[in-house]
Amino acid sequence: MPANAAPPVAESTPAHRAPPDLGAVLSSSPGTSDLAADYRTHGFAARLGAGERLAVLVIDVCMAYLTNGSPLRAPVEDAVAATARLVARARETGVPVIFTRVSYRPGTTDGGLFRRKVPALSFFEEGNPLAEFPVDPAPLPGETVVSKHYASAFHGTALAADLTAQRIDTVLITGLTTSGCIRASATDALQHGFRPLVVADACGDRDPRLHEANLLDLDAKYADVIDLAAALSLLR
Repeated sequence: MPANAAPPVAESTPAHRAPPDLGAVLSSSPGTSDLAADYRTHGFAARLGAGERLAVLVIDVCMAYLTNGSPLRAPVEDAVAATARLVARARETGVPVIFTRVSYRPGTTDGGLFRRKVPALSFFEEGNPLAEFPVDPAPLPGETVVSKHYASAFHGTALAADLTAQRIDTVLITGLTTSGCIRASATDALQHGFRPLVVADACGDRDPRLHEANLLDLDAKYADVIDLAAALSLLR
């Protein structure tokens, strides 16, 4: 198997299946359940389920989203707390936890067009306290931290090779933000041959409408969207 190839995709067992009803996960927006049902009726939103070996992927949880006055401040405390719960369970059960962070060298000249499009990304310059992890969740010594320049955790990084080396075929995706780096990372996970399970209540965004719209679209086309209870039940 090539070093950067994902493990063969195996059919998921019933015990590992993700909940099939996205409407039960996304219930706060009028019409969401109807739209999810319409997707299923027309051949979208099949279930991928979990495979044989999981990892928890914590996307870009940092102080920029939690600090008042930051241009990236968002109401994501509940999502961060849910992520911390999932990380704790993963550690208890020996499931690998992988963190990502956006990190630019001084001057952010390595930010490319992404940095030009979103000037607020300048806060992810090395040494800026807004770029630091919160107290919880934060990586422990020995846990993998993937530094990236763009939205996807896979773009320009060794993440796919690292997952393959550990024979991981499924990633529980958590973190920030749903419409940005969560979406990009989940889509790329699928394209690299890994099963993406996006944990709805362990992800967050600037506005719940963005959060729910992107979860709906991800579940229809690129990932299984599950809730925290289902994610915790997979870690055993």
